[in-house]
Amino acid sequence: MQNLLGIIDSAIQWYNDYIGGYLILAMLIPTGLWFMFKLRFINLTRIGHAIKVVQGKYDVKGAEGDVNHFKALTTALSATVGTGNIVGVALAIYLGGPGAVFWMWVTGLLGMMLKYSEVTLAQKYRKFNSDGTVTGGPMYYMEFGLRHKLGRWAKVLALVFASATVLCSLGTGNMAQSNSMADALQTSYSIPVWLSGGIITALVLLVIVGGIKRLGEVTSRLVPFMAIIYVAAALVVIIAEYDHIPRAFAMIFEGAFTGTGATGGFVGSTFIMTMIWGVRRGLFSNEAGQGSAPIAHAAARTKYPAREGVVALLEPMIDTIIICTMTALMIIVTDAWQSGVKGVGMTVMAMNTGLHRFGIDGMGGHIITLGILLFAFSTIISWSYYGSRAAIYLVGEHAVKPFLYVYALFVFFGSVWGLDIVWHFVDMVITFMTIPNLIALLLLSGVVVRETKAYFSAMKEMKTK
Repeated sequence: MQNLLGIIDSAIQWYNDYIGGYLILAMLIPTGLWFMFKLRFINLTRIGHAIKVVQGKYDVKGAEGDVNHFKALTTALSATVGTGNIVGVALAIYLGGPGAVFWMWVTGLLGMMLKYSEVTLAQKYRKFNSDGTVTGGPMYYMEFGLRHKLGRWAKVLALVFASATVLCSLGTGNMAQSNSMADALQTSYSIPVWLSGGIITALVLLVIVGGIKRLGEVTSRLVPFMAIIYVAAALVVIIAEYDHIPRAFAMIFEGAFTGTGATGGFVGSTFIMTMIWGVRRGLFSNEAGQGSAPIAHAAARTKYPAREGVVALLEPMIDTIIICTMTALMIIVTDAWQSGVKGVGMTVMAMNTGLHRFGIDGMGGHIITLGILLFAFSTIISWSYYGSRAAIYLVGEHAVKPFLYVYALFVFFGSVWGLDIVWHFVDMVITFMTIPNLIALLLLSGVVVRETKAYFSAMKEMKTK
């Protein structure tokens, strides 16, 4: 069994190193730049409007959908604010050096545009199920939005994306998260991975059988709480090492273009590896362009597709620009990135080092473990919804219950499998979702532009009345 897993892992690594990583680079950044210029930098100019929408200022009674803007945002955020913010950032710096953080920022800024575009399309092409609930996402805007351009190939593209979403739900949103939870509990409290895996699996099942409305109730409470706790702790560490902050930023900007600290890849390709690892972990963190968040946002109650798109702008900003930056600075200012420790251990070391300045010893592991548990659990329950919507598209509504039980089984698998193969699998299946989705976004860019103009024209008219 171990030999078979080794062969599979080697094949996955080869794909990630020589195909997937470069394909993502070649498509993600240019597509994000295209939408940024095409839509006149609304990722920077419409943040205030987005916050007002989330606060409910533009809510309309009787609008169709399952949840309000805030719950749609927190459900999507709970899927993106996960172990990528703690473990993923540490891995990016371990493999790509401090410069990888710069490319995570780039992915975040461009990701705001990609999130806006894909969520707007998901709202426009969503459909209602027989029980009145909403189903939407890239598979629907691929099939119905691209029919006139691609003919029967539009359906093929949608099927590829939906199949990849099911795989990704088992990898990105499931095994990677339960693996990190079990690893953190074993490291901090010596709890066997099989035991923590069983408990996590049972808790997940209790929540996910309730559907999007229960997910919205849970995540709307869990996400703000976990984000505030983690960011506050990281901020304490950064303040404790305030004299190293200028040096940290210098290392990030210098390393972004020189590849300082990067490892792996072709000889002399340290700059490319820095970029790849920054983009790869940035994408894993905020999922912009991957096409996952539109599945949650499609359920929002709104009159205008672009209004929910504006809400989605906030996700990469909160996830990557704020939370990931806190983790990265904490690791760099404490020099934990040079320790040789890999994964969550690097983040724990950074927090312990910073808190030691205040005479607080041994708390870093507890705080990081709590953060991982809350972040990862919310990601697992949200990705169960994404996977189930994809299963509905592929097989029908009767597939939901069987999928959820299989999904729960993979929670346990992720807990007991090795770290490396889980993360390698995650990186592979992300490309299977992202590449078809970016193709669809480019082909439907005209629709996004029209919906944007129509929405902001309507907003302008409302202000003049």
